[in-house]
Amino acid sequence: MGRRPGAVEGLVVTPGFWQGRRVLLTGHTGFKGAWLAAWLDRLGAQVTGYALAPETQPNLWSLLGMTSVRSVIADLNDRAALDRTLAEARPQVILHLAAQALVRRSYRNPVETFASNVTGTVNLMDAARSCPDLRAMVIVTSDKCYDNTEQIWGYRETDPMGGRDPYSASKGATEIAAAAMAASFYAPLGDHPARVAMGRAGNVIGGGDWSEDRLVPDIVRGCLGPTGQVTLRAPGSVRPWQHVLEPLRGYLMLAERLSEGNDNATGGWNFGPDRRDERAVLEVAEAVVAALGRGRIDLDPSAATLHEAKMLRLDCTKARLGLGWVPATGFDDCVRLTAGWYAGWASGRPARDLCAEQIVLYEQMLSKERP
Repeated sequence: MGRRPGAVEGLVVTPGFWQGRRVLLTGHTGFKGAWLAAWLDRLGAQVTGYALAPETQPNLWSLLGMTSVRSVIADLNDRAALDRTLAEARPQVILHLAAQALVRRSYRNPVETFASNVTGTVNLMDAARSCPDLRAMVIVTSDKCYDNTEQIWGYRETDPMGGRDPYSASKGATEIAAAAMAASFYAPLGDHPARVAMGRAGNVIGGGDWSEDRLVPDIVRGCLGPTGQVTLRAPGSVRPWQHVLEPLRGYLMLAERLSEGNDNATGGWNFGPDRRDERAVLEVAEAVVAALGRGRIDLDPSAATLHEAKMLRLDCTKARLGLGWVPATGFDDCVRLTAGWYAGWASGRPARDLCAEQIVLYEQMLSKERP
């Protein structure tokens, strides 16, 4: 691997850009959204969050207690509430993370999944046309937007969209719909001066995630529970694991480039770890259990009753060459940060302090060259 950029060049999240910037962040009550709200707040942005109420107890958004972020609890398909929020927030940047984000839930509620992910995105992009100060919109989807043939090489941004399960299909459909809305209504082809990009990230882990049917929250719940038992349903599945702050940095970098009027920043972008940091589910579970210092793993292949891909990789060459984005953390860093967050929280430390410390630590890691 060649030389990584230095501290300022590698960070590429410019505090001066975000200071006082009006940002609409959808999905701020979710795991990734809460982390991004905390980071934007640290950068000095004026953040309005728009999302459904948190679904779990505990949840990171509530634990953070960020009174400096205006929180609107509403559905993206509630057009009156959305229009009112946009008029009041007057966003210069929109970061769209709101989504139904769980594969297994999509099997139980496919209509809800498509309505939230596809229709909600189109509704937001249509409503945002009324925002005269808007210059950048980043639509966050997923690595599962690709038509996954379980190839051994990584998917590139030019590969076709698809999806066998309702969640993956909804993400592929969201990408197609967002690209059509961008080409029809936003710069450089449409009349609105804002530019649009789509961010596609691999599986993210980090402290403060308590979602159902998600690997690390299930591991933590098991390890910290009365029995210490961790049950895995697909131990051999390989995923591109990365710390939550890695793709969030990519989204912020994209927003900055779009706001500069950079047409090359539009379209789809992959954000994933180095190939050397991919791991099977069992390896992730073993690493988290070891880092927490407690828990035992049980394998239950019979639990894997629904289709989930065994292999999924991203080719992130475009982000490296086009944005200067490279991962700052490796797999060991990712597990250490994640387990450290949960261990700190379990010992009574405030979530806001833990997130603030890890954001500072992550920013410091950006200046260090990985071997």
